Amino acid sequence: MSPRRASDRRRPWLFAYDLVVSLLTDPRYFYVLAALVVAGDAVLTQLIIRFVPYTEIDWETYIYQLELYLKGERDYSLISGPTGPIVYPAGHVHIHHALFRLTDSGNNLKAAQQIYTVLYIALLALACGIYGRAAGVPNWVVLLLPLSKRLHSIFVLRLFNDCWMAVLAHAAVLAYANAFDLMGTVLLGCALSVKMSALLYLPGLLVVLFKKNGLVGTLLHLVLLLSTQVVAGLPFLLQHPGSYLKYSYEFSRAFLYKWTVNWRFISEETFLNQWWARGLLAGHVATLATFGLCQWCRREGGVWAVISSGLRNPMRRPERCHVTSDFTTTVLFTSNLVGILFARSLHYQFYSWYGMQVPFVAWRTKYPVIVKLLLLFAIEYAWNVFPSTSLSSALLCTANAALVAGVWFGYPEGISPAPPADRQKNE
Repeated sequence: MSPRRASDRRRPWLFAYDLVVSLLTDPRYFYVLAALVVAGDAVLTQLIIRFVPYTEIDWETYIYQLELYLKGERDYSLISGPTGPIVYPAGHVHIHHALFRLTDSGNNLKAAQQIYTVLYIALLALACGIYGRAAGVPNWVVLLLPLSKRLHSIFVLRLFNDCWMAVLAHAAVLAYANAFDLMGTVLLGCALSVKMSALLYLPGLLVVLFKKNGLVGTLLHLVLLLSTQVVAGLPFLLQHPGSYLKYSYEFSRAFLYKWTVNWRFISEETFLNQWWARGLLAGHVATLATFGLCQWCRREGGVWAVISSGLRNPMRRPERCHVTSDFTTTVLFTSNLVGILFARSLHYQFYSWYGMQVPFVAWRTKYPVIVKLLLLFAIEYAWNVFPSTSLSSALLCTANAALVAGVWFGYPEGISPAPPADRQKNE
């Protein structure tokens, strides 16, 4: 065979190899790879619906509670279902009102699963959009996003309310990362109106908003956030405000030990002890405070320099504050992760709160790639052990803590200094 013929035969293979390498490593091809990942996961999700049976957990309760609402009940203390009372703000009611109409009063589970498929694919697409705005995250990391068995289950095999909160919260993060701050606050307010866990983003968001908008601008965003809660809850606030506020934003809610995913390795007596709850709250506040005081304002000369500048000119952003999309996403995801680490209890559906964020956070550490992948595997493994064990819960807490510590000693303000291409993309 002549050298020319051999070269011609090798050329398609070389082209294919170069194409794969470009998709996996070249930032210019990130969205091409992301589109392929989203399309592939859409097919995978349809196969899951086709071959894996649906498991009833809370869907019937959501529908039963919605029927009470449709019959005119506006007292939250009287709205309950087979698995317990309603414990979510009114955004949950409005969403399931729409689902009630779209799924033949909740009886058409196939239609519900298809709606949740769209919701899951929206979450994946939003996550890809967030990763596309980030510096220092290689293209191939998005291949990890569709690999979670638990996330697919939470969405299309369980139909949990948490899914709506997760999608709205990720949409808010993407809006903030693209400097659409008002849209981000409205979206986060909608997420908060579905489930109170969206508050975990608030500490980090206050830092981002203060650095971008100053004191008055931050307060206006908080007013807007509160307004979304009033609008969503208006049907209940007008008739039974005390009952609504007590049951929809219940900070003292007690959790059952048998469902905990993260604290199985401690005794039930300790788990139920109020001092344990207070200790977790103290750890949560202290960790966020140390990030705020020591890490999230280093580039501007420290937190006191930012605060004093913001107080001197409350109508303007503090001096020397330049907030990139990378900083915004890193701070918001870290704030959420810290809250999850110190959560009094995590249930299986709570993985939707941060499952798509874990790879991003791992790449905000300075761990070797193999360690990052091991942490991702440990977290996914722990969330798939049912019922949880002492080993799985300890592994989950250790991995979450390792990620928080890794961000602390890694890139708590995002990748800096960014390479020229990434800096242009972020700014």
